[in-house]
Amino acid sequence: MSEYHVPVLLQESVDGLNIRPDGVYLDLTFGGGGHSAEILRRLGSGGKLLGFDQDEDAGRNVPEDGRFVFVNHNFRYMRNFIRYHGCGAVDGILADLGVSSHEFDEAERGFSFRFDAELDMRMNRRKGLTAREVLNGYEGERLAALFREYGEVEQAGRLADCVVRARGVKEIRTSEDFYRAMEPCVPRGKEKKYLAKVYQALRIEVNGELDALKEMLAQASEVLGVGGRLVVITYHSLEDRIVKNFLRTGNVEGKEERDEVYGGVWRVFEAVNRKVIVPGEAEVAANPRARSAKLRIAEKTGEGESKERRR
Repeated sequence: MSEYHVPVLLQESVDGLNIRPDGVYLDLTFGGGGHSAEILRRLGSGGKLLGFDQDEDAGRNVPEDGRFVFVNHNFRYMRNFIRYHGCGAVDGILADLGVSSHEFDEAERGFSFRFDAELDMRMNRRKGLTAREVLNGYEGERLAALFREYGEVEQAGRLADCVVRARGVKEIRTSEDFYRAMEPCVPRGKEKKYLAKVYQALRIEVNGELDALKEMLAQASEVLGVGGRLVVITYHSLEDRIVKNFLRTGNVEGKEERDEVYGGVWRVFEAVNRKVIVPGEAEVAANPRARSAKLRIAEKTGEGESKERRR
């Protein structure tokens, strides 16, 4: 395997799947294959695991195991590939939503402000706009909106204005160009935190991450069999809010829909862990990437079935 990040909350997340030896499971963020390896270790000879990853580099980590199928596509297409591989209802879905350190550490991918590289940021390098094209092509208001919504950047309008002025003089191609453009907005002593927010916003926009997450959650409610588990690891408040709302209410907005007859809240999922699971001090010390991780586990109860009706 090539060098990828150490899996976060490995035992807790795979435990959360409640694996049946002959079950069918999905690892929606295959990456370095750490979670998949643990799932395969617990599966029997009759089990099956589909691993999704849109980054072609992840294909280097595919195990030689007849129970495993690698799908080199975004997990937003999982429903189609489940049908293609004739899996029927699945027993568990795991999604570790963090970007792999492999992508951050490859300078030419443009994910990190640590390197002066061309601004790409695409997880799937075969299609889509690059970060360079977004910065140079979006109108100022649209740039401000994405910085504000996806990065929660303070004074996002001012940052967008700086970008528009800078690109009017010279195209913003590299991380160094971008830093020079936004330098007047970067607060002293908080440079790394500020840049992390800005780069997060760009990465989410380039890869359509939140839209893909919403599509995945909606499909999970369809493809999981009753009693199947959905296990999701989030790393920032935007995606965690979406997951939390969906598991609580069945929609990403968090709007409760009540049964007109019985009065109960309509739910597709029931939380397994009432309190969000976070890494312990030892894991964070060994793997700083784990610091912001949150694990949520839910079980499918039956589509459109309220608590009260099941009682």
